[in-house]
Amino acid sequence: MQGPDLVPLPARHDPGCEPAAAARSFCEVMQKRRSIRDFSDRPVSKETIEWIVRTAHAAPSGANKQPWRFVCVQDPAIKRQIRIGAEKEEREFYERRANDTWLADLAPLGTDSNKPFLETAPWLIVVFQLTKGDDGGQVYYLKESVGIACGMLLAAAHLAGLATLTHTPSPMAFLNDILGRPKHERPYLLIPIGHPAPGCMVPRAAMQRRPLDQVMVVV
Repeated sequence: MQGPDLVPLPARHDPGCEPAAAARSFCEVMQKRRSIRDFSDRPVSKETIEWIVRTAHAAPSGANKQPWRFVCVQDPAIKRQIRIGAEKEEREFYERRANDTWLADLAPLGTDSNKPFLETAPWLIVVFQLTKGDDGGQVYYLKESVGIACGMLLAAAHLAGLATLTHTPSPMAFLNDILGRPKHERPYLLIPIGHPAPGCMVPRAAMQRRPLDQVMVVV
């Protein structure tokens, strides 16, 4: 079997930058990231969204199959349809699907079935996972691959000075219908993206993180 076609590894960063210092700098920036629900309608350029998606598209994936699709919505009429569909599923969740423990865990965040940000945010990025390639070919580790891509997308948006929210109305099949996506694309995440509204507030509970020694194990 013929081996892979190899090329030199490109330079990744300033060679004079000490790794720990670079990691600390990036960590300090990302620790300021917050999920918000109070967006401004201030415009965000298509170019900005394209660069953010390019960053997500640079993510590693199983066998390099890139099993993702990023549907970027700015049309107010489509955003309205998405809000209606999402709020329908959210009402079912809060009134019937969620158990008492789940609702109690959500209480400190102040969430409910009303989702005005789906219309206010200038962009909605609907991330789909591909259960097969567009050519019908097999894909591998799609959830892991798409999850990594979404993490990179959120980081790119934050570094661009924008705010995001990871929204997961469930089930999300209504997004296929509204956006005209084929059956082999399954909704994975709905991400409103834009600038925070003036005076935007976030729940204190969302800022709390467990100590490092509770989440990191060195052996």
